Amino acid sequence: MFRKTTLKNGLRVITVPQENTETVTVLVLVGTGSKYETKDISGISHFLEHLFFKGTKEKPTALAVIEPLDKVGGVYNAFTSQECTGFYAKVEASHFELALEWVSDILLNSTFPAKEIEKEKGVIIEEINMYYDDPRRYVQTLWTKLLYGDQPAGWDVAGTKETVSKINRQNLVDYVNNHYTSSSVIVCIAGKINESEGLVKVEKYFSKIKIKQTEEKLKVIEKQDKPGCLIHYKKTDQTHFCLGARGYNIFHPQKYAQELLATILGAGGMMSNRLFTEVREKLGLAYYISTETDTSTDTGFLVTNAGVDNTRVEKSIQTILKEYKKISQIKVSAQELKKAKDNIKGKTAIYLEPSDSQASFFGFQELLEKKILTPNDFFREIDKVSQSDILKVAKDIFQPEKLNLALIGPFKNDEPNIRHILANNF
Repeated sequence: MFRKTTLKNGLRVITVPQENTETVTVLVLVGTGSKYETKDISGISHFLEHLFFKGTKEKPTALAVIEPLDKVGGVYNAFTSQECTGFYAKVEASHFELALEWVSDILLNSTFPAKEIEKEKGVIIEEINMYYDDPRRYVQTLWTKLLYGDQPAGWDVAGTKETVSKINRQNLVDYVNNHYTSSSVIVCIAGKINESEGLVKVEKYFSKIKIKQTEEKLKVIEKQDKPGCLIHYKKTDQTHFCLGARGYNIFHPQKYAQELLATILGAGGMMSNRLFTEVREKLGLAYYISTETDTSTDTGFLVTNAGVDNTRVEKSIQTILKEYKKISQIKVSAQELKKAKDNIKGKTAIYLEPSDSQASFFGFQELLEKKILTPNDFFREIDKVSQSDILKVAKDIFQPEKLNLALIGPFKNDEPNIRHILANNF
């Protein structure tokens, strides 16, 4: 199914051969993101993600960087999160070496031209403006700010306009030298590949990677003894909010039960889940409503996202809290739990069909957990979860002092009233 190989320089390589595909994905994951930053350079991981496309020693312009993959119809991009930065290229299998060379080149040979740095500051600032203008997106930023406050876990991955404006070339070079090293980088290759040949080529193209232990991120401080509330005033036709509770991190033994709990409530795209049925279908309070879990190495939460009529915010919150309370007091039925398990397993199987998903599935496990489950291993863990497990987890998570609400809408000075709703409807 997969093979993990650690090269002499410490670089980890995950190979995932796939039958019945004509593509190969080269995905490089770097164990750094906004949680690894300091206040003065907040957003630098995301800034670097942009700059890796702006020129290398042998491809000095942005056009020269992207054109080789465009010529063969390749799909390529990058992303940044709190704990990871990733770069990938997906190509027809005969162009595997081109994809590998391309990814290694931008990571190891980027020049970060001063002109491009200044230009990209403007691009990123406009990206931040775009996020701020989108209440459905921005309310999630407020949610993490509410939970974690003024520490890396509570900062926006993109940084602020102020911090981005002040980042200079030396900051960028130093950050790459400290974080883009063999100990924190994983190369994932999935698709139509010859594993042995692939490993030889990885060793060739990544031979110049720095051999160094990377800096650790700061420990997240979590402290809460009463319901939390954060309201952002904005004239909107619809109120957007995140309502949920602190939960478990990626190493917690009940993380699978937490995921199933979220699925029963409103994850997985099921229109027959509890919250979609109650909030949208029965009461018509929202157009979109979904529940999800977020599990990282040191934090975790379960959150319901919704957009509701401005006049029916209180009713919507009360309804969601009612469902939280119900599932923490009464066991879910065997049938409902089976449906959630089948939903997770079915969606995972569909997700894992393409080579890029295979690379992500195995690569992220190695990066964050330092161990890898196969899909069948994962399914077995899901199947182990009992009705009692769901009840136990719901009782633990859904406690008044763990509840939080981040909200964007046309409300001024309403925080005491909304806090009252949280405290008195659970």
